[in-house]
Amino acid sequence: MARPRTTETRERIQAAALELFLRQGVRQTSLREIAEQLGLTKPALYYHFTSRDDLVASLMRPLAEDVEALIAEDEATGPSSPRDLLGRYFDLSHRHRALTALLARDLGALAELGFVERIVEWRGRLTDLLVGPDAGVADRARAIVALGGLGDCLVLLADTPVERLRPAALDAACSALGPLADRPA
Repeated sequence: MARPRTTETRERIQAAALELFLRQGVRQTSLREIAEQLGLTKPALYYHFTSRDDLVASLMRPLAEDVEALIAEDEATGPSSPRDLLGRYFDLSHRHRALTALLARDLGALAELGFVERIVEWRGRLTDLLVGPDAGVADRARAIVALGGLGDCLVLLADTPVERLRPAALDAACSALGPLADRPA
């Protein structure tokens, strides 16, 4: 029987870890439990990830890279319309919905890894793209509610098919923005 390749093993470890993290929490899940679920030895797991924090960071990395790319694109080209930006943000968040759920479930553990700071920084940059860096408190609050609401919809309405959820969440986010949602690109 052929041994799984290193990349496949890493992906299996990540999938098992994410499942356990979502069910039990990050700090309540040991590397031993992850290894046992996969039938691996702890040293075999350590070959791929030096620590639980390293494993969590590897799970969050694709989300971080995608958010950074989305924001950088709009910052470089000028903001798209608010509806378009919110739609792309929803799509990105949906693609990473398991991580969005993990953030909602275990914010404290992810804060210890500095991930919450990154999210706050992204939200600030996205808010600037939606309403402008000089917007007043009311407009910034609308943007914050719009962005937060999209993420909350993915977690709280997780069983809703995306073809129904996306337009409903996007309409609600644009409603939160009020007349700012109709600003052209």
